[in-house]
Amino acid sequence: MKITTKNRHPRRITDLIDLAGKGAELTCFTSFEIVPVNFAHKTQMFQAYIFLCRYSGTINGEAYMFRKCYARGCPHNLCPHVSQAVMIANRYLQRDYAKLKKNGIHLQEKLFRLEEMMVKYEDMDQDENNFHGGPLTLHDYITIAKEGNSVSIDIDLELVPAVEHFASHENAQTFLMGNFSITTLGRKSSFQRCLACFPTEDNNGEKNIAVHTANERLKLLYTEFDTAEIQYHGVGAQPDRRQC
Repeated sequence: MKITTKNRHPRRITDLIDLAGKGAELTCFTSFEIVPVNFAHKTQMFQAYIFLCRYSGTINGEAYMFRKCYARGCPHNLCPHVSQAVMIANRYLQRDYAKLKKNGIHLQEKLFRLEEMMVKYEDMDQDENNFHGGPLTLHDYITIAKEGNSVSIDIDLELVPAVEHFASHENAQTFLMGNFSITTLGRKSSFQRCLACFPTEDNNGEKNIAVHTANERLKLLYTEFDTAEIQYHGVGAQPDRRQC
């Protein structure tokens, strides 16, 4: 996809870092939303909560805003439990804060807080994603591989239609999801990552931009897999470096 002047605004943490490295004057602030969403996954309909962080500020005096989904949680087995998802979201968020700080972008390091949600959940169950008392992220498995252990990952990419429910309106969105099935240390685990999203009724070419953003995120992840010598491939598709 060719990036035009219209869509050169940052869409990723990496974009902010690249702009800072080129000498751009930028400010960055975060705000959080935990949004109930109705997902239509194949033949199943279910409600989950997505953990969104909105990054906003100015670049050389021009305003920008993008949002990043850090986790998805629900009180059943179709995705991680909400109380587990908030910990996963915060681990990924802290990783992004560290990358921004390393590249000279400083901001207030706020985190998601489960108690701010207007719903109640059961206590977190221990499941196969809990090692040493806490949930792992994809980057924990990269570390496991770098320590000399065999790690294999099956990757399935899909577009999932959904409806976000805000206080005063509903928003039909399509999520570009990555499903990662991981085998290591005699155990199997599964993770889902939201790579990007776009309005389901795409009137402004947002789908192409979202696909480009998702594929750029996948490229970085695949590079990390390669460095750690992780065996991976796309389910039902070749080559290994599958893209949306």
